[in-house]
Amino acid sequence: MAARASTLAVVPKPAPAPPARPSNPKPKVGLRAWMERVLVECDRAAAGFEADPVHDLRVAIRRCRSLADGLIALDSDPSWKEMKKAGRKLFRALGELRDMQVLEEWIEKLAENKPENEKDDARNDPVVAKLLDYVHSREHECKDLARKDLDQFDRKRWRQWSRTLPRRAARVRPGSLVYLHLALEKWTDAYELHKRAIRNRSQVALHELRIGIKRFRYTVENFLPEQHARWGNDLKELQDLLGEVHDLDVLWNTAQSIQAFPDLESRRRWREKITYERSRRVERYREMMLGKGSLWRVWRAELPQGPQLRAAALIRLRVWASYLDPGFAHSQRVAQLALHLYDGLSRAGIMNHVEAPAGHGSVSHAPATDAREILQAAAFMHDVGKAKAHNNHHKRSYRMIRALPRPLGWSPRELELAAVVARYHRGALPRPRGKAMQSLDLPDRQLAMRLAGVLRLAKALDMPNAAPSKLTVELSDHVLRIHCAGYSPLDRTAENIAAARHLLETVLRLPVIVKPLPLAHPHPRPTNHH
Repeated sequence: MAARASTLAVVPKPAPAPPARPSNPKPKVGLRAWMERVLVECDRAAAGFEADPVHDLRVAIRRCRSLADGLIALDSDPSWKEMKKAGRKLFRALGELRDMQVLEEWIEKLAENKPENEKDDARNDPVVAKLLDYVHSREHECKDLARKDLDQFDRKRWRQWSRTLPRRAARVRPGSLVYLHLALEKWTDAYELHKRAIRNRSQVALHELRIGIKRFRYTVENFLPEQHARWGNDLKELQDLLGEVHDLDVLWNTAQSIQAFPDLESRRRWREKITYERSRRVERYREMMLGKGSLWRVWRAELPQGPQLRAAALIRLRVWASYLDPGFAHSQRVAQLALHLYDGLSRAGIMNHVEAPAGHGSVSHAPATDAREILQAAAFMHDVGKAKAHNNHHKRSYRMIRALPRPLGWSPRELELAAVVARYHRGALPRPRGKAMQSLDLPDRQLAMRLAGVLRLAKALDMPNAAPSKLTVELSDHVLRIHCAGYSPLDRTAENIAAARHLLETVLRLPVIVKPLPLAHPHPRPTNHH
């Protein structure tokens, strides 16, 4: 709602007009556009802290911080948290000022919402006069505080972030499965807030729901262009509805706190006005978000589920590792080799009988696909500890994976297994009484040791100038033979391979022999009889 000068009180001398925006600006989205927008809106707000520039600056800062919240889940670079912290102080300083400006708009609207024969009495309404006196007094104080914080805002550093952080964010393509998974997380959080708000209908619950929907909206708008084209209008309407409900709650609480009502009749009259406006917006929200045609169902139907959800979670872990691992190309090759080795062992009937709990307190055969995905995730993430130091990086990798928020579609057990497998890709062999192994249930310890043996050998098999896809596995005469392209028993890497296969031999109780992959016989050249 656009800001208007009050017609019910003496209007102070207007401040200088903020710099005008160019006519018909080209709409922009994305982190870079919003970070640049913050700097533009700082100049506009500084001209007088009028309602529209203050609102626009808060929107720009909020979007940058909301985008950073999502990208922090993919990229652990500390600049994201620093940027969020820099914007938070200014955002909060402008918050109370914006509340006062919005309250003024609502006071005028509700005062004007009278029968024709009572509109002339609006100027003399003691409730209106007391509310506006309070708002104007607080607005003046808030402007002084906001100006101080705006002067302290480090624009130079913000401008540097506006160049570096969008480049980091651009490593993941908008509309990709990773961002669909991120949007599903925001949807899940917002839907939980929706259920709580519908259940208790409190002011706090509705305000938190508004924030949850806002975060979901910003994620869709900036990362999922196709979905935003279909959902954008509905998301904006919902955000506006809940925002106005919050504004009306703030107005009522403010009126009570400053004792704006001289008698019970005026209190009843204003309570009816606020309740009427609030109820209209809550009912409109319920029409859109409850029942079989609920927008919650529409949105959920287009977000990952089932096998696609698990695939999205795995890609999410892979992207997270790619931001941290300085040699991620090596980790990708190791993952490919580990999967080829695992598949060969499965075809030989070696990996299919491992038992693992499917749920709390039960034991069942663990699906081979689950173990395969755990191995793949561990291979992608096994070197993330190198982001902090190369020494003992396998232990750092273990701690970093365990501290990672569990991605939707994965169980805590699976993430814990991946962390333990990555922990033992090098270094000391896993011991049953080791701290990492003690974090697993007994059946899972056997699975973790087997997967760690596969990963340890796959890492050693990543040899220079070798094709990762060239690897075969066969079991004959109780001997496991692995034929790998590029392997030579006389090469220095053969010593590493010999040491790396020890864990796999121990857990499988089979000798493991690594040999070169036989070269395909070339076709005989035709004889030239001339």
